[in-house]
Amino acid sequence: MKVSTDWLKEYLTLDVDPQALGEKIERTAVEVDRVYKMSDGMSKLVVGETLSVEPHPDSDHLHVCQVNVGEEEPLQIVCGAPNVATGQKVIVALPGAWIGGHNKIKKGKMRGIVSNGMLCALEEIGFDAKIAPGDYEDGIYILPADSKPGESVFPILGMDDDIIETDLTPNRGDMNSMNGTAWEIGAIYGQTPKMPEFTLTEAGNRQVTDLVTVSADAALAPTYKMRVVSGVKVQASPLWLQKRLWEAGMRPINNIVDVTNYIMLTYGQPLHAFDYDKLAGKNVQVRLATAGEKITTLDGTERELRADDMVIADDKHAIALAGTMGGLDTEIDEHTTTIAIESAIFEPIHIRKTARFFNLHSEASMRFERGINKDDNQNALDHAAALMAELGNGAVEHGTVVGSDTQVAPAEVKVTLTRINHVLGTSLTAAEVQTIFDHLNFPTVNDGETFTVTVPARRWDIHIEADLFEEVARLFGYDNIPSTLPYGTMTPGSLTEKQRVIRDARHLLEGAGLNQAISYALTTTEKASQFMLRDSEPTLLDFPMSTDHTTTRMNLISGLLDDVAYNVARKQANVALYEQGRVFYRDGDEIRPVEVEHIAGVLTGSVQDKTWNTPAKPVDFFAIKGIVNLFLHDMGLSETIRYEATSERQEMHPGRTADIYVGDQLVGFVGQVHPAIAADYKVPETYVFELNLQALIDAPHDEQQYEPISKFPAVTRDIAILVDDTVTDADILAAIHKRGGAHLASVTLFDVYEGTHLPAGKKSMAYTLTYQDATATLVEDDVAKAFAKVEKELQTTFNAEIR
Repeated sequence: MKVSTDWLKEYLTLDVDPQALGEKIERTAVEVDRVYKMSDGMSKLVVGETLSVEPHPDSDHLHVCQVNVGEEEPLQIVCGAPNVATGQKVIVALPGAWIGGHNKIKKGKMRGIVSNGMLCALEEIGFDAKIAPGDYEDGIYILPADSKPGESVFPILGMDDDIIETDLTPNRGDMNSMNGTAWEIGAIYGQTPKMPEFTLTEAGNRQVTDLVTVSADAALAPTYKMRVVSGVKVQASPLWLQKRLWEAGMRPINNIVDVTNYIMLTYGQPLHAFDYDKLAGKNVQVRLATAGEKITTLDGTERELRADDMVIADDKHAIALAGTMGGLDTEIDEHTTTIAIESAIFEPIHIRKTARFFNLHSEASMRFERGINKDDNQNALDHAAALMAELGNGAVEHGTVVGSDTQVAPAEVKVTLTRINHVLGTSLTAAEVQTIFDHLNFPTVNDGETFTVTVPARRWDIHIEADLFEEVARLFGYDNIPSTLPYGTMTPGSLTEKQRVIRDARHLLEGAGLNQAISYALTTTEKASQFMLRDSEPTLLDFPMSTDHTTTRMNLISGLLDDVAYNVARKQANVALYEQGRVFYRDGDEIRPVEVEHIAGVLTGSVQDKTWNTPAKPVDFFAIKGIVNLFLHDMGLSETIRYEATSERQEMHPGRTADIYVGDQLVGFVGQVHPAIAADYKVPETYVFELNLQALIDAPHDEQQYEPISKFPAVTRDIAILVDDTVTDADILAAIHKRGGAHLASVTLFDVYEGTHLPAGKKSMAYTLTYQDATATLVEDDVAKAFAKVEKELQTTFNAEIR
C-alpha cells in the first residue's frame, strides 16, 4: 500500500524524517519497498496562465501561446494539445526543467516559431497513465482556477508528499487502510491516532427500507448493508480527493466512484455504488451464480459464470461479481441521480476463486481475501453516504437496510510474563509488557503475571499466545532482544553429497566468469517447450497469475535468454550468466511432474574487451565449449565425456551445436542459438549450454587427486597428417590416445589448413605430442616406438598421409 505521510499526519503527530519512518516501519511491522516523492528527479515546473492562444501559422494542430509564469514578461510556448485555451491555469515546464522520464526541456523552435518551455500533461511529469484522470488523456492538465502563476505545481498536485510504499504480508491485511496503518505507527511511537470524523445528516424524505430490499446468506456474506443517496449530481471530484487517490495509485473517475475508493483507502472496507434507478425490482440479493449465467463487467467484458461464483443480483440478473467487479448494467454515469451504496463482508474463499479464475485481482478483492475490520463496516458506509451527499449535492435517505449482520465476539488471549520472557529470551517486567499492549490499544487485564488481552476486531490476525509473543517482540525491538548461543547436545552439520556437488558447480561457473541468474520457474508453454533435453508433456497451471507464467519450465535457457534481452535492452553488450535450478518433466497421463536438477549458461558479446594493444575477442563456440570442458573436468568427468555435432535441435544453429554424452547417455548440449530464435528473444549472436546436473551427479566420477610435477624432462614430437575433411579433431585425439602409450602426457592441435596445394576434400592437421615419465628420464627408443604406433593407427583408421 502507498501511504501518504501528509495524510498520515492527520492521524498522528509525526516529527520524523520520512526515510527514518520507513526504516522504523520495516524494522517493526512490514517490509517497505521504497520511500519517495512523485516529484523526485523533476524541477522548474510552475503554474502558468494562458493569456492568449493563437493558431500556428504553419500547422493545423499547433498553437502559439503567451503564458504568464509570474515573471515580468510572458513566455511564448508552442503547444499541440487540443484542449489548450485562453484563461487556463496550466503546468509549465520552464527552459532547463527536468520532467518525467529524466527529460530536460530546452528553448527551441517548432516549425519556425520560438518556444520557451512546454505545457505539460500529467503523464509528461511522471504520472502513470493508469492513474491520470481520463478527462485529460488527450491533452494538458488544467489546474484549479485559484492557482497562482509562478508558484510550484508540486504542492498543488501533491507531488511533494512523501509516499511510503509498504509490501504487506497476507496476515497484515489491517494495514491495507490508512486507519490500520495509523494504529500500527501509533503503536510504534506510543501515540493514539485520531480516527476520521464526519457528520451524517439524513436529509432525505424517505426510509431506505421503502426503497430497496436486501437478502443475503450469512455463509456467503456475513455482513451486507445498503444506504441510498438521492438527488446527486455526478461530476469530477475536488482536487483534494483526486490527490488522495493518485498518490495511492488509483485513477480518479467521478465524485461517486472516487468516494468509494477513498473510503476503501481510509477504512480498508471496499464499497460499491449502484445506479439505483437501474436496479430491476429494487430487490438486491447475494447468491451463487447459475452455471452458464452471464454478466458484462465494468471493463466491458462479457463473462460466463460458474456455479460457485458469488454474485449480487436484482430481480432479473446478476449485476456484480461480489467483491471483485461491478456490472456494466448498473454503472454510475453522468445521468445517475440516485445511488445505492453497498457495504459488505464477503466469504473470502469464493472471492479468491472468482478473482483468480477471471484474472480480476482488484484492490477490493485483495482486501476481502485478507480480511476486513468488522467494526468499521457501518462507519465506512455512513461516511461514504455523507461524502457523496456533500460532493454531489444530494441527500442521504433515512436508515440502513440490512441483509445480514453477523456479530463476532472479540478474541481473548491469555499469556504469562514468564512465558513471554522464556520464548523471547528477555527479562521484561510486567509494566514494560503492559506498556506495549497499551501502545497497541489492546484492552488488557494484568495481575502482575498473567495478561488477559482482548484483541480488537481490527487485528483479526491475533488468536493465540504466539501472536502476542510476536507483538511484544517487534514493539520491544528485534534489535533489543539479546543474542544467545544454543545450548544442549550439538551435532555437526554437513552437506549431502548432492548439495556439495551443486554448490561446487556454482563455484566452478562463477570462477569461469559467469554471474548467477535466477529466473522464474513459470513461463509460457512455447518457451517451456524449447531447448529440451528429453520429450515431455507441459505442466500447465490451473489458475495462472498472468499469460506469461502459465507453464512450468522444461529448460533453463529460455529464462536466461530473457535475462540477456533485459540486459541488452539496457545497453549491456557483454553478458555472461548461468543458472542452476530445476526443470519439470511430465510423461503421459501423470499429474505431477518430475523435478530434475539442471545447470545452464549463456554468453553474448565479447569474452575479452578491446584495449590499446589487444583487439576485442567476441564470444564463439569454442569459448563456451571451453567453459563446459573446464566445468566437466573439474567435476571429474572429462575422461568419459564426448561431443557429437548435431543439426537436430531446432532452436540451435545447425552447424555450431554439439550434444554432450557421458558414455552413451545424453547429458546436455552446447552451441549457438539459432538466429531466428535469437531474433524472437531480441538478443544478438548468443551461445548457450544446458546440462542435466542430476545425471552428472549420478555418473561415475574420477577422484580429484594431487599429482606432483615430474622432475624429469618432457619430450615432444610433432606430426602433420592429411585426412578427409569429414574427420573430426575428437576422432583423431581418440586414436592418438589409444596408441600413445603410458607416457603420453598431452596432445595439442596447433594447425589446421584447407585450401590450395591440397587435394579436394582433404585437410591438413598438425599436432604436438608430449611424452613424460614421472619416475625416470625417457629414452629415445621408447618415444620413437610409441610415436610409430600412433602413426600406424592414424594411417590404418583414417587412411591418413603423414606429411
